[in-house]
Amino acid sequence: MSATRRQVLGRTGALGASIAFTGSIPELFAGTAAAAGSDSAGGTAGGGYGPLVPDPDGLLDLPEGFRYRVLSREGDELRSGEGKVPSHCDGMAAFPGRSSGKHSRTHLVRNHENRVDAAIRVPTVQGLTYDPAGLGGCTALELDSRNHVLSERVAIAGTAVNCAGGPTPWHTWLTCEETEDRAGTHGYTKDHGFIFEVDPYDPRRTGAVPLTAMGRFQHEAIAVDPRNGIVYETEDAFEKPFGLFYRFRPKKPLGGTGSLRAGGELQAMRVPGVRDLSTVQETGTTFDHIEWVTVPDPLAKETPIRFQDFGSGGITHAQKLEGCYWGGSSVYFVSSFAKSADGSAADHYGQIWRYDPQRRRLTLVIVFGPDTDLQLPGESPDNITLAPSGGLMVCEDGAGAQHVFGLTRSGEVYPMARGRQNIGTPEEPEWGEFAGVTFAPDRRTMYVNCYTPGTTFAVTGPWQH
Repeated sequence: MSATRRQVLGRTGALGASIAFTGSIPELFAGTAAAAGSDSAGGTAGGGYGPLVPDPDGLLDLPEGFRYRVLSREGDELRSGEGKVPSHCDGMAAFPGRSSGKHSRTHLVRNHENRVDAAIRVPTVQGLTYDPAGLGGCTALELDSRNHVLSERVAIAGTAVNCAGGPTPWHTWLTCEETEDRAGTHGYTKDHGFIFEVDPYDPRRTGAVPLTAMGRFQHEAIAVDPRNGIVYETEDAFEKPFGLFYRFRPKKPLGGTGSLRAGGELQAMRVPGVRDLSTVQETGTTFDHIEWVTVPDPLAKETPIRFQDFGSGGITHAQKLEGCYWGGSSVYFVSSFAKSADGSAADHYGQIWRYDPQRRRLTLVIVFGPDTDLQLPGESPDNITLAPSGGLMVCEDGAGAQHVFGLTRSGEVYPMARGRQNIGTPEEPEWGEFAGVTFAPDRRTMYVNCYTPGTTFAVTGPWQH
């Protein structure tokens, strides 16, 4: 049955909730490997892998036949001896082994979204530290074919609020600071709000160099056009005027590790006649002749970029611009929600947009709500990745028990994992959200973080390919 303009009923085995949306879920996989895959998500007739089985160790509930390994936990000693595993495990990506004989190995780069009150900072390491007062950064793990940790070390330190980011076609990670605090704030010795490149194989190749030409703002995620190297960036600004959608045109496109340091041009998207994307409510709405306006001051020396003067045509804003990925010939980006009470022009529980650079065309693919309470996939869907079976895995970020949900290309929602780590009290229980879901290059292992207490899991089992 088509998932276009319909209500999807998700059999979660736990919540029995539903999501209501208009749009076409298969569109999200156009041109990707998932588009050629099976429409089935797993081994049950109703989709998915069956009900979740309670974990006797109280960490992670999974469907029957699946198992997990804890790779790393907040507060444990890093294998490098540099200090303790930092707090707030967030965005993450998996990369294949490079050297001869190591093709079965996997390299993980893991963000730590540490603010000034983080319990355990990313340890400062000479040559890898941007600002000693910054508590965030990344750690890198190398795993063998059985997901045993071979090494674990600091990959970059001295940054702040490393939320999401994205991989490059040359197998590095772009970690994004979701802040725009200036030097002197919170004791910082340098300005923050930048993107940094991290080499998962040898972090010292990239060091701790801010890619200043890519802008200083509250970064969320990036996606790279593999044809020409243009980098698309989302901004998750917390107050009005809300964030912008950007593109960065590098001077050395697809130049490999370190090439983005050569600089380039940062531009912001202008949809003629549309100042706020929340006002667009009808899926399939298309805007041609999208304009890209050069950012007057990418370093935001005096004024945050979203406040800057973009001329008589203004610029287009959107609340909660978060996820971003490349699929086929287009870039997809997400506005997680919009609330008029916060200052948005209209309300919705989520939008997914597609921008086709060749046609300069922007299309609203999916809208959630607001005529129904968005329950699945999860409350406040966050990190997303393509699943081996041709669907999505979505991390939940909300109240109550936290889940990783699967979403098939036909629109069915199913539970993949449930966190059991209660970080609250029996009277007021609270669970750590999931983040950074990603798959090994061979698609046989799902890696995912629990944000608090910081834990990285490797999940194996009968994945459908």
